[in-house]
Amino acid sequence: MNSDPDPFEQGQNAARQKIPAEANPYQDGSDEHALWAAGHEKVAGAREANESEGT
Repeated sequence: MNSDPDPFEQGQNAARQKIPAEANPYQDGSDEHALWAAGHEKVAGAREANESEGT
């Protein structure tokens, strides 16, 4: 079993907690940084889309 944290899931969790994307803990340019950012954007982007629809 892999016990390493998943950067994508960490990014999603951060977005759910309304932690800004600038708080990405991984080194810029690393694979983990990109995964964290993608996870954050997936959640934050969906939330922003819902807010713009008034829901």
